[in-house]
Amino acid sequence: MDTGRPDESTAQRLDRNHGEILQELRVAQTGVQLLFGFLLTVPFQARFSEVDGWQRNAMVLALILAALATAFLIAPVSYHRILFRQQMKDEVVKAANRFAQLGLACLLLAIVVALDLVLDVVVGRVWALVASGGILVVLVTVWYVFPLWELRLERAERNGELPERRSVGDPPATT
Repeated sequence: MDTGRPDESTAQRLDRNHGEILQELRVAQTGVQLLFGFLLTVPFQARFSEVDGWQRNAMVLALILAALATAFLIAPVSYHRILFRQQMKDEVVKAANRFAQLGLACLLLAIVVALDLVLDVVVGRVWALVASGGILVVLVTVWYVFPLWELRLERAERNGELPERRSVGDPPATT
């Protein structure tokens, strides 16, 4: 949780947090909009009538997940518009964070399922499952495992359970 900087007020911290989450959402929204747009066009392609049940189900699941990701990643905009000037910035920031987390989870799954769909057509089911499973592991690792591990280390360091970490270029510790 962001407890702020020493020289900023609560209002300044909330404004900074709000700006940061909006910047992050811009990146995620672009990705989900491109994926969702692509998925919306697939059923209208000539070869779509040739897909099997697995591919059709993957298409439906990817489309639903992309729609959910879109809903969650755009929700903070509506939330902010409705609560604008109601002195509720803390609630807006907390809600935006929750919506972003839900949206990113749906986006992660939509990416994996859409990748499986495309690879299933291009290289076959076994390789599609292997590759999409590998991408699932990579995405979960870089989006969740690494940040949560860093958070755990930071908390342990803060609680005195670990020595303070040094940044690259810091002088060696003296004893």
